[in-house]
Amino acid sequence: MSKIAASELIINPDGSIYHLNILPEDIATTIITVGDPDRVSSVSKYFDTIEVQKAKREFVTHTGTLNGKRISVISTGIGTDNIDIVFNELDALFNVDFATREVKQSFTQLDIIRIGTSGSIQANIPVDSFLISEYAIGFDSLLHFYESDHVLDMELAEAFIKQTNWSPKKSEPYVVKGNQQLIDQLASEKTVSGFTATNVGFYGPQSRKIRLNVQDEQLNEKLATFNHNNKKITNLEMETAGIYGLANLLGHRSVSMNAIIANRPLGEFSNTPKQTVDQLIQYTLGKLT
Repeated sequence: MSKIAASELIINPDGSIYHLNILPEDIATTIITVGDPDRVSSVSKYFDTIEVQKAKREFVTHTGTLNGKRISVISTGIGTDNIDIVFNELDALFNVDFATREVKQSFTQLDIIRIGTSGSIQANIPVDSFLISEYAIGFDSLLHFYESDHVLDMELAEAFIKQTNWSPKKSEPYVVKGNQQLIDQLASEKTVSGFTATNVGFYGPQSRKIRLNVQDEQLNEKLATFNHNNKKITNLEMETAGIYGLANLLGHRSVSMNAIIANRPLGEFSNTPKQTVDQLIQYTLGKLT
């Protein structure tokens, strides 16, 4: 095996990986990701024990145990650009020997569970509900920088491009499926199955207008009315497609749990968003342990 150059895999002087600032022994194979660094402690406060607490930039990591199961929670910040950093570095912590800078012969598979907030674009998915992303469609270009065709649902993406008259000036949408085993483990009568759209921004890319006009005034309506083989887009957020794409490429299992705190067609926002997120955290931890 060829060694990975120092410029490609940057290791800090203390042996930790560059951005996340954690050592291989600091992280569990079951990992919860949250966007907000302040939400890490909102998850780890339910752990029975906490053995690791580290932070660098927006990347905060806590590792501990709950009901005898070792779990880590890490903040990613917002967007698939950050997902690219977090997922590649998490994988390297397990599957690269830092001493030799070579990929290990034995592969370690990770379970990665996103707990995040999201807005519904379907009137029948109310605020304060829990949505599990079965599929995700990415409007960023992250997956196109990798050899990724084998993990993408080309038919679904092509149907979306055609039905929405997608502008060729924008990145080509890509569709990825979540891990069915994790979806089944976390699903219940309390959850809704969804097809999540991952946007490249919060304002214009999600059709919000303050002082700037958007390129496609009907974009959200097009998203909400899209239907291919009874698959309909349900909600908007900013990380899930990147998570599913990189997890699939790297051989890991991933699932995205969404606390629906806004309903765009009804113009509603949750009166208790923090409580809804906390309830989703408790629900997810209960299902995992």
